[in-house]
Amino acid sequence: MSALAHRRFLKMHGAGNAIVVLDLRGTALRVAPEEARAIAADPGSAFDQLMVLHDPVSPGTDAFLRIYNTDGSESGACGNGTRCVAYAMLDDPAMARPAEGGRLLLETSAGRVGVRRVAERSFTVDMGRPRLAWDEIPLSEPFPDTRRIELQVGPIDAPVLHSPGAVNMGNPHAVFFVDDDPDGYDLARVGPMLENHPLFPERANISVAQVTGREAIKLRVWERGAGLTLACGTAACAATVAAARLRMIGRQAEVSLPGGQLFVEWRADDHVLMTGPVALVAEGSFAPELFSPPAP
Repeated sequence: MSALAHRRFLKMHGAGNAIVVLDLRGTALRVAPEEARAIAADPGSAFDQLMVLHDPVSPGTDAFLRIYNTDGSESGACGNGTRCVAYAMLDDPAMARPAEGGRLLLETSAGRVGVRRVAERSFTVDMGRPRLAWDEIPLSEPFPDTRRIELQVGPIDAPVLHSPGAVNMGNPHAVFFVDDDPDGYDLARVGPMLENHPLFPERANISVAQVTGREAIKLRVWERGAGLTLACGTAACAATVAAARLRMIGRQAEVSLPGGQLFVEWRADDHVLMTGPVALVAEGSFAPELFSPPAP
């Protein structure tokens, strides 16, 4: 039987991004990829990202986070999930630990992430500095300017999508800017192909973005390892950075996603801050049969 059987979890969402929060602090347990896939496949615990709390690794941090996609792969960052973790660590009776002034310092495989409460169900996450060099994103070949890289979908003389901006916000992102509504693009069809394009050795999140005002972006996202989602915090940050680099907007934007809105600011110190809501959907515990191998 899996050691995760009967473990309690929170089902949440951040701007529509489906999140499950699992607290494994005080244990040596790790979630195996097949366990993450089983959790994602169950309607009661289905997620876009699974946020797993572990004991702190670095001094001064409050927890170490492992982030899983629906296919069992790990992610370096999830801004919407980080807000949900902050709510759990500050407010949930079973998970809450003392924190100074509603602030937490969390750590992931991509680095440290600061988060602070700004309202009862709203948090600001410091997503850190964007990585913009081709080998930091990473890309499989050199591009001296990652504001627009050579990649297109469709006929060479009339591409449907072309010349995305490339940004790493803890995860690799390619952001295609379009003049019309992003809803008109079949991201479910082109997303898997572009996610796994040879140009992206670690795969990539694929976004279609429309700048709708000086400080406004409409965004749809195909997340690597998860597929189409209602929201993606790192993609909202990547789109804001990519648009600002092209001088399409200033250094902040209200980003509208199918599941809700996020506010992103690329500060003068190069840190990207993202503010948005959280919602608690339900709590539950994993049934033992969830992790049972399928019958032959």
